[in-house]
Amino acid sequence: MAKELMIDARGINTYYGASHILRGIDFSVARGETIGLMGRNGMGKSTLLKSIMGLVKPRSGSIDIAGKPMIGCAPYEMARKGIAYVPEGRGIFGNLSVVENLKMAARAGTRGQRDWTYDRVLETFPRLKERLGHGGQQLSGGEQQMLTIGRALMTNPDVLILDEATEGLAPLIAKDIWRICALIRDTGISSVIVDKNWKHVTQITDRNVILVKGVVVFEGSSDKLHASPELLQQYLGV
Repeated sequence: MAKELMIDARGINTYYGASHILRGIDFSVARGETIGLMGRNGMGKSTLLKSIMGLVKPRSGSIDIAGKPMIGCAPYEMARKGIAYVPEGRGIFGNLSVVENLKMAARAGTRGQRDWTYDRVLETFPRLKERLGHGGQQLSGGEQQMLTIGRALMTNPDVLILDEATEGLAPLIAKDIWRICALIRDTGISSVIVDKNWKHVTQITDRNVILVKGVVVFEGSSDKLHASPELLQQYLGV
């Protein structure tokens, strides 16, 4: 029996001006599935995520969210459909406290679920619990990343998109982020994870997609990717 597709993007062509960035990409995420999106810098990963979220408008193709055509819709409409986006650069509100950043996002999910409450987020991110009154700009990079993931979870999403999960973070903080990603996977939320550390990504993903110059060059399980060192060398330079 086929799994329900939460995201189903087909034939996506996205341009920046005259530059053709995404070239006919097909990309899907099933309910409960964790996807690793990989590739060197500048290969189209962030552009694909922004195209899905409505931050960049594809010139052609289709994007269905939970079976509903959504291409060209605004980011807030994607969020209402259960897609939570943690962008590269985090995008927290620096002038709001940790409490305010979290509580402003609190709402039930698309099926009325309220699995991720304020208390549960603080249990998951104990460092944030110690800094509730701090402004977003007072947090370290790792704490900001925890806050933006926690804020996304407060929306009780069906899909969590995480762009550059551990970019620039100290190893111990990065390890904590990977623990949280695995915990989120185990709760049944679908995830799309972009990160340069393919070894950590593939420890928690069901399927992996590699982009090269806006084209999908590999799609398969973590085991399949681990068994193909020539692909890792060719497309990821490792």
